[in-house]
Amino acid sequence: MRRKAFGAVAAAVVAALTGLASPASAETPAEILQAGAQGGVSAGYPGVIGLVRNGETAHYIHAGYGNLTTKTPADPKAQFRIGSDTKAFTAAVLLQLEAEGKLSLDDPLARWLPGSVNANGNDGTKITVRQVLHQTSGLPDYAGDLRFLGPYVANTNPRQAWPSQTLVDIATSHPSLGAGFHYSNTNYVLAGMVIKAVTGNEPAAEIQRRIIEPLGLRGTSFPTADPGLTGNYLNGYYISFGAFYNDVTVSNVQAFGTAGAIVSTEDDLATFERALLSGKLLPPQQQTELKTTVPTDNAGNQYGLGIGLSPTSCGLVWNHSGGVLGYYNLWLTSDDGSKQVLIAANENHLAGAATRGQTTLGNAALKAYCAS
Repeated sequence: MRRKAFGAVAAAVVAALTGLASPASAETPAEILQAGAQGGVSAGYPGVIGLVRNGETAHYIHAGYGNLTTKTPADPKAQFRIGSDTKAFTAAVLLQLEAEGKLSLDDPLARWLPGSVNANGNDGTKITVRQVLHQTSGLPDYAGDLRFLGPYVANTNPRQAWPSQTLVDIATSHPSLGAGFHYSNTNYVLAGMVIKAVTGNEPAAEIQRRIIEPLGLRGTSFPTADPGLTGNYLNGYYISFGAFYNDVTVSNVQAFGTAGAIVSTEDDLATFERALLSGKLLPPQQQTELKTTVPTDNAGNQYGLGIGLSPTSCGLVWNHSGGVLGYYNLWLTSDDGSKQVLIAANENHLAGAATRGQTTLGNAALKAYCAS
């Protein structure tokens, strides 16, 4: 099976977000999301957790198991790997650095990373930091290359070193994709490299100091070496041959870094999204840049800086999904951050197209959002 890792919002979920009708329903948003969680378990997920928030009122849902061996129920307060939702954290740090006058998003990559992108039509002198964050750099995605994907999915060496430049080199061994939107994890690996070049610090440390600590995200961490999880967490699974659930909770974190390594909870992720979208983390100019979008398709979907924007039957909705080995999640948030729906599952076998489970969760999340 061809595997596509870690898109912004998987294609079938985009279709759900764009076209789902929202008829009047007697169900509450939490009941809608709960039904979606049960549907996700029926579609093959070991467990599903979720959160519906409107203002200060939050409701939690869960279905299935967080650990198949112990049959522990999935806990909506548990940690999980958030995958590409990491990208918004990375973008926020670069926007803060710009606000401090330490760089411009219009700087070419080569100013900060000379020679790092220079092969097969990929040219760091012609790609700006803003294009990297907007996913319009034309850089191929290393995550689709079997030299990376094979070892990562096999998961036989979760401590394998994946230096950032190695990942970039894998990507630039392929020709540039040219102008337009092309979702690529390579962009956000480079964004992390820029953070280090500007500050002299590891990007994980900058995200910790600038976002995790100020927002009090006690269930959030940015692992850089340890492939395991501790405390209260969902075990992650990889289903093979349609029936065998392989426990991949321990998996490589260097594989994605600033493109997808963060571990968090539904509560913490919701807190971060509200802070980001409401302007708590950024000055006005950078807030405008965050929400300035580029088109991603012909259906009206757009991409800002690490966040997506989709037209729905109840208006424009900010969103993103995250998927790494063993984990998949999706969030929806209103422009002011006051209305939110989050849902996560603990299985991901990195299918080439959105799975039935992902589509089920996407439909339920939007229906619950529009009903709240």
